[in-house]
Amino acid sequence: MKILAIGAHPDDIEISCAGTLAKMVQSGHEVVLCHVSDGDKGHYEIPAEKLIPIRQQEAQQAGAVIGCPVISLGMRDGRIIADHEGNRELFIDLLCSVQPDLVITHAPNDYMPDHVAVSRLVFDTTFLATLPGASQNHPFAAKVPSLFYMDNLSGIDFQPTLYVDITDTFTTKATMLEQHQSQLVWLKEHDNVDVLDLMKTLSKFRGIQAGCTYAEGFIQHMAWTRPNAVRFPV
Repeated sequence: MKILAIGAHPDDIEISCAGTLAKMVQSGHEVVLCHVSDGDKGHYEIPAEKLIPIRQQEAQQAGAVIGCPVISLGMRDGRIIADHEGNRELFIDLLCSVQPDLVITHAPNDYMPDHVAVSRLVFDTTFLATLPGASQNHPFAAKVPSLFYMDNLSGIDFQPTLYVDITDTFTTKATMLEQHQSQLVWLKEHDNVDVLDLMKTLSKFRGIQAGCTYAEGFIQHMAWTRPNAVRFPV
């Protein structure tokens, strides 16, 4: 099975679902990581022209931990607009290129505009990519993939319909997140949070709910045309 994980920024995937992706890779599935924005505004001291290549390198290093390709759509922080035709075309091209069976992305009620816009764009284009002539660069997507929303950063108003025990891949998840050194600084300065500790706390909390040491929670999007009977491949 081919899985596409789409996060708004480099590090979003690592925070919310990297343990599950590591398990998927271990099980022999093909996983592709995508961040929509280059994260150009993710530092107080480093200017955008220097920060972008740093964050691209950090994302590549994180993907290399589990041997997964990393794609960037090259957008900018704060400029991910769900109803922008050009943005839709970027997402459609991504989906037609990757041809995923299953997509993981942000929940519709996540905490900041870029995350919410990505959630909407993924929902819209996972269907639109299957239409004839959807992409000028790739064949149209062969199927509407199943869609799962990953946990938000504090679990507020997020009630998982699926838990994945990541106890055996938690160290891998932490190693992937640690590659994003620029964001460990940014999140401390901007949000006053130790993101590694936050990730561990949420993983333990979901683990308590799931009856294991560490877990990640997901919500499956349920709608007609979605392959809702597809088994989550872990």
